Amino acid sequence: MLESWRWFGPQDPVTLSHARQAGAHGVVTALHHIYDGRVWTPDDIAERMALVKKAGMVWSVCESIPVNSAIKLRNANWRRYVDAWKESLANLGKGGVPVVCYNFMPVVDWTRTNLLFPTAAGGLALRFDMVDFAAYDLFVLKRRAAEESYASDIVETARRRFEAMGEAEILTLETNIIAGLPGGEDSHTRETIRGQIASYDDLSFDDMRANLVEFLREVVPVAAENGVRLAIHPDDPPFSLFGLPRVVSQADDIRTILGAVNDPANGITLCAGSYGSREGNDVVGLASDFAEHIHFAHLRNVTKEPDGSFIESEHLGGDVNMVSLISVLRREERRRLAAGRSDAVIPMRPDHGHLLIDDQEKVVNPGYSCIGRLKGLAELRGVIAALDQFHAEGSLTK
Repeated sequence: MLESWRWFGPQDPVTLSHARQAGAHGVVTALHHIYDGRVWTPDDIAERMALVKKAGMVWSVCESIPVNSAIKLRNANWRRYVDAWKESLANLGKGGVPVVCYNFMPVVDWTRTNLLFPTAAGGLALRFDMVDFAAYDLFVLKRRAAEESYASDIVETARRRFEAMGEAEILTLETNIIAGLPGGEDSHTRETIRGQIASYDDLSFDDMRANLVEFLREVVPVAAENGVRLAIHPDDPPFSLFGLPRVVSQADDIRTILGAVNDPANGITLCAGSYGSREGNDVVGLASDFAEHIHFAHLRNVTKEPDGSFIESEHLGGDVNMVSLISVLRREERRRLAAGRSDAVIPMRPDHGHLLIDDQEKVVNPGYSCIGRLKGLAELRGVIAALDQFHAEGSLTK
């Protein structure tokens, strides 16, 4: 597997030198400063590529070209944004970027309610608390018909929790949910998010899925023509937020995506933490079922709770059997190599490491500090080495 590292560009406090010292060879980055639907020009891409090469690394994955809401809504402006997206995609391929990860989440990107949740070991983790989210949706945002989105016991628990919150707690919660997290393109205020949510009022789950299919029919041929593998990222978390339709959350969604355009360029990002956050998703089973379509892997872990809450766990802890998952991915890589495929090596990256040691005193992007990801990458590397020895020798004790 190609050990990679997410980097948010020259302003990222975790540098490419740090990534290289952590043992990464691939860089997962994007032109995050160009997020408003403008075309990423060849010069823009070449400038970023030069920085990566200068660090002695390769730009393994672009994560992500923003998919404008006009495309998801398929409104009057969708053609302009689709055409710009396709041009950026073509320019990335011509510029030497082999994989483009993207998502189709409406209004909010990956969402957490607590960015500094204490772990038993003393680290700080990302957490999604369903009751806190409901409290914000119901009693701060006061979204119309919000109560229909939650079980009655969640509503009552959320009411009590909201009543116990001070203004500072409410502001922190709101900032965590809607102010934008690393890699997301949208940052909202309370008023703007109300308007964005309302724009989806007449869009059903089936409508959203149909709009995704139309988007794929537009962009997959461009990817194939320019040597790019598309890898759609699952919804995070993989269930409805704010009553909005989320259509990349489980196996049936993957089958729809792959069936929409039957082309090797049309594939998925296997994000273990995202798929693992939904009750009923068997992440190892998903990886096995759709192995030949996996173009990119996010190897992180979560521990779920009965009400839909979850915490980002240690990379080798949590509900996802990471050893079994990596075994599936390595088996797929060997199959591709035997078939002579050019994409035999799957880029992967550790994701959402805990905030550890003196990183707790630094200003870092939530989930993207250095030490936590370094630790995670080292653990994953060890699993890969052990599995490879077992495969080669038939035993770990020889």
